[in-house]
Amino acid sequence: MASSVTPEQRLSAENQIKSLRKEIDYDTRDYAIDFLVQQYRENEFYIPDEYQRQYIWEDSHKNRFIESILLGLPIPFMFFSDTDDGRCEIIDGAQRTQTLEEFMSDDLTLSNLKKLTQLNGFAYSDLPEYYQRKFNKTTMRIIVLSDETTIEIRQEIFNRINTTGVRANPSEVRRGSYAGPFMDFLKECTENSTFIRVCPVSPTSKKRYDNLELVLRFFAFLNSYKDFNHRVDEFLDNYIEKTQTSFDKAAFKQEFENMLAFVDKYFENGFRKTKTSKSTPRVRFEAIAVGVGLALREKPDLIPHSMEWINSDDFKTHTTTHASNSQARVSGQVEYVRDMLLAGEENASDN
Repeated sequence: MASSVTPEQRLSAENQIKSLRKEIDYDTRDYAIDFLVQQYRENEFYIPDEYQRQYIWEDSHKNRFIESILLGLPIPFMFFSDTDDGRCEIIDGAQRTQTLEEFMSDDLTLSNLKKLTQLNGFAYSDLPEYYQRKFNKTTMRIIVLSDETTIEIRQEIFNRINTTGVRANPSEVRRGSYAGPFMDFLKECTENSTFIRVCPVSPTSKKRYDNLELVLRFFAFLNSYKDFNHRVDEFLDNYIEKTQTSFDKAAFKQEFENMLAFVDKYFENGFRKTKTSKSTPRVRFEAIAVGVGLALREKPDLIPHSMEWINSDDFKTHTTTHASNSQARVSGQVEYVRDMLLAGEENASDN
């Protein structure tokens, strides 16, 4: 394909790059955690008010970060900048630095750790002395800009670090964190031809594994919805961990296929709101898929008497309220569909 860019445009673009390109002087330093925290306490490493966020990490983020260090996992670079008064400004790494200081001050008690479960309830001073020293001497790799770097450039770096790229969603993180037989099985389910037809997922959502998330939610809520509290991601992670290597693949597959066949036969639009919808609302999928699954467990040869309730205000309310943070709402959704299907079948039997 021939380029439509003229030589004049190309020259103009080249000159603009030359004029705006930042020549930034920096070096890379490794600071032990105890040194990093001490310098922060003494305000030698400081957080600028001009553009930095407040200390906003939730306890779940703090605990995950500390656990990563204790496990010896790689930690992403931080960005600091030397300043003309001899101190270091923290451009990126403020949340991590404050978490380290909070932990080493015994103001953070470890909880909900995924791997080091025996450390739940521990503060820093509760760690065995060897691991306190090991923690203290763990180094953080930091890119340090020279003191000639202007505040405008430091702000630009901060903004680009915190706005560039697309953060991995929970589905993408799970796919990378829980490789194994169960995750392989879930992927197989997403390739089921009936699933693809009755549960459309946009190409963009598919690239981010939203279809995998839907299948996972079906099995997790079908088998454990009464154990759900208010943290969907935590609930799904826990379900994968306990199911990863101890599930009956043949039984799971059969139940999934039976549910899909039922939806394909009796739900005119499948999981979609309308026949022309090109995507599947997550809440609607959960309500129908899990509700059908529960009904088929009670009545495998279920033939519903009426499907008119699918257009009712009650069903609309159950499937338009985002119910991921409430056990009562999740139960209400799936049990409503289950009960409507079973009630219809019972009425048919009485006639």
